[in-house]
Amino acid sequence: MSTSTKKRGRPTSPELHERRTEEILSAAAKLFAERGYADADTQELADRLEVGKGTLYRYFSSKRELFLAAADLGMRRLSERLDAVLPLDGDPLESMSLGIQAYLEFFEEHPEFVELLILERAQFKDRKKPTYFEHRERNSCRWHEAFRHLMTAGRIREMPAERLLEVLGDLIYGTMFTNYFTGRTGAHGVQAEEIVDMVLNGILTDGERERRSASRPAR
Repeated sequence: MSTSTKKRGRPTSPELHERRTEEILSAAAKLFAERGYADADTQELADRLEVGKGTLYRYFSSKRELFLAAADLGMRRLSERLDAVLPLDGDPLESMSLGIQAYLEFFEEHPEFVELLILERAQFKDRKKPTYFEHRERNSCRWHEAFRHLMTAGRIREMPAERLLEVLGDLIYGTMFTNYFTGRTGAHGVQAEEIVDMVLNGILTDGERERRSASRPAR
């Protein structure tokens, strides 16, 4: 048969390619979480997916690329979860509580992505910025705008929005890991309320705030 008349395989549609990619990455995330990066075998992944090993390499050229794409999938799914629960025109303070609760619930439902964050830091120290923090920076604009709006409205005190976002982000990041390592589950609504309460109201009484303010040297 000549080259011009030889039949070719049906090209993969973008939708099918995307669906297959998600299937591979979901399975890969669980395999890496179970086995660790070094001991995860792409042949085992292919067996779980019931495909040939060559199929995996048509989607991802290396084990490293596969791992980092799986970590990225977790962060994209987290962003999608937050987008789904946060109202576009809701009160920013209420949205803060909803967002924290959804964040903590997501990582409880998908512990494999917590493991991938740990593995990425241990295995790929050459990366200047881990996947998690790349996504956090990429999705920070919404919160910067919300915090600036609250400052303008006189609802929270003036400060750099980046500072507030960093402190709040580090707080829930640490809570997520604490939940994972201690096996603490099911208290996300309460945790979200407690975090927001501590951030917004602090632990000092009004009287103690006034005393501390009066005792500070004038600038």
